Amino acid sequence: MTTHAKRAFKYRFYPTDTQAAELSRTFGCVRKVYNMALQARTEAWTRQERVNYNATSAMLTVWKRTDELAYLNDVSSVPLQQALRHLQVAFTNFFGKRAKYPRFKSRKKSRKSAEYTTSAFRFRDGRLTLAKMSEPLDIRWSRPLPKGASPSTVTISQDAAGRWFASLLCEDPSVKPLPATDAAVGIDVGLHHLLTLSTGEKVANPRHERRDRAALAKAQRRLAKKAKGNGANRAKARRKVAQIHARITDRRRDTLHKLTTRLVRENQTLVIEDLTVRTMVTNRSLARAISDAAWSDFRSMLEYKAQWYGREVIAVDRWFPSSKLCSVCGTLQDKMPLHVRTWTCTCGTTHDRDVNAATNLLAVGLTASVCGAGVRPQRSSPGGQSATKQKTSQREP
Repeated sequence: MTTHAKRAFKYRFYPTDTQAAELSRTFGCVRKVYNMALQARTEAWTRQERVNYNATSAMLTVWKRTDELAYLNDVSSVPLQQALRHLQVAFTNFFGKRAKYPRFKSRKKSRKSAEYTTSAFRFRDGRLTLAKMSEPLDIRWSRPLPKGASPSTVTISQDAAGRWFASLLCEDPSVKPLPATDAAVGIDVGLHHLLTLSTGEKVANPRHERRDRAALAKAQRRLAKKAKGNGANRAKARRKVAQIHARITDRRRDTLHKLTTRLVRENQTLVIEDLTVRTMVTNRSLARAISDAAWSDFRSMLEYKAQWYGREVIAVDRWFPSSKLCSVCGTLQDKMPLHVRTWTCTCGTTHDRDVNAATNLLAVGLTASVCGAGVRPQRSSPGGQSATKQKTSQREP
């Protein structure tokens, strides 16, 4: 039997008042169980004890039998068990030094979601019914599921703008390697232009946040004037701010999906620069523009789509002087301030800064792909030292 790649299909739905109340209750119980299990594991850790998923699952059974937590029986048990599994994954990533120590879920700030496995939902004839519910969800099927698809998990979530979403994880036979091609491209990300390709093509930066900046500022001023607390007026003003943020995010994500899909379909090898966006946004002058460009999201989409379709993404070390190096003769310039967009090398070649950088990224990326030149960033070395620290002597002057 052929196993296809799994893909999540996300749809918006409109619950009835009864369904919304049931889902909100489930979100609260999921958060409660997660926090209690995290507290128990943290206390055990201080006693030099290890508590795993099986132990927390047994704790959940005990909690349900108490009068204080008897309300946990009113919702489906599957999302509660899934919350414990997610906590186990969080601890596995922490002990593997891939993430920080798990944090408690906040009622106001944490994402509201619940995950249902096959035993907790029914999907028949395009109608999805969750456990503890008698009616199917009113889902807007904005795109079809793969033919004959049978969801393995369903994740229900509600964003800060109050919108409800159902994400169905299915096997997608259309996700398979594309025919191989010799095309390769270097990609330099920026702020004036979102992307500059080694082919000379420049993709304009749509600046989604700037388009709604006035409306967002107005909504935030109105929110600031509302009395703090749990009042309906403040909740309404907070939702308005969230709706504007959601509109910006949706437009940005749509743009990035279209760009990454096109690049992956057209090229076999894609070379990018390994940027530390988290550090770059500490620059107060550029933080808003960098966040709006969403370079991290772009890289993430590019990498998982390349994996889907049999392409290769090569990340060049961030200290490689792509902008200061002449792509024709290899001469390295002493300085290259950000305001310099074009420059002339001693060999007489006039360079567009971004196109030159993309060309250099492509060249060094292909070298790494062929003979292992060592420009791929290493997340961590066997000794635990990051590649950044190992390469401090090779930084741009």
